[in-house]
Amino acid sequence: MSSRITLEELLSLDYASVERYLANFLRSALRASGKAGFVIGVSGGVDSATAYALAVRSVGADKVLALVMPDKEVTPAEDVSDAIDLVKSFGSRYDVVEISNIVHSFTESIPLASKREDRLAVGNLRARVRMCILYYYANALDMLVLGSSDRSEYLIGYFTKYGDGAVDIAPLTVLFKTQVRRFAEYLGVPKKIAQKPSAPRLWQNHLAEKELGMRYEDIDLVLFAFLDLGLPVNQISVVTGVSEEIVKRVLQLYSSSQHKRAGILMPDIKPVTQELVAKTLAKIKRAGG
Repeated sequence: MSSRITLEELLSLDYASVERYLANFLRSALRASGKAGFVIGVSGGVDSATAYALAVRSVGADKVLALVMPDKEVTPAEDVSDAIDLVKSFGSRYDVVEISNIVHSFTESIPLASKREDRLAVGNLRARVRMCILYYYANALDMLVLGSSDRSEYLIGYFTKYGDGAVDIAPLTVLFKTQVRRFAEYLGVPKKIAQKPSAPRLWQNHLAEKELGMRYEDIDLVLFAFLDLGLPVNQISVVTGVSEEIVKRVLQLYSSSQHKRAGILMPDIKPVTQELVAKTLAKIKRAGG
């Protein structure tokens, strides 16, 4: 028997059980929050389509609002039509908010942006503009923002901090990208979307695997071997069949993106307050004695 881990083994989840688990998670979170439902950005890609379909099947179409937020300068028309067709097929409410004018307003108002072209900075700005719109709707309609990051991208930090990473709830962070594709088809997401190449569309022709220089099939096997199986780094290439170079790259991304998952870095309060606390407690003790 071969000791090598195969992708098919990684994909062999019981997706009916996965749906029950995540549906209970979403229903419980919504009930505990007291909010009216979920608002989610739907891009026409697999992650947002899967999170959207899961939400509708979990809490009902009447409690899910989809926002399609293209930027005409970078978003293909096909992605917009795929997103709208998906939402119509599941029957929830949706709005289309074109963001290019908002992005231009930002860049035209920022002195640094007018002096230099920074594709990454403007791309992340697009993600943060979408976050602001989602939270406007969430505040106005008393809803929670539902995120769509998958486990692969969350673990390697492939998301915009305070952009698509800024959400209230993120159910797909338990599934690797390759598993999300399989789950999407189980939920009834059209295969055209489920198997579409991952494309953040933060700039023209922006494709995830091209930017990363790696396939998700390899990324997922490496992360599974390292985090779930607990294999030593020097065994991962042998067990997964992924090159040592890719293994090193995946683990480097995992390590260097810890700050994106850790939240705000704050100093320990004790050095600042311990003397004041001691004096105050002593005063209380004296007054009581």
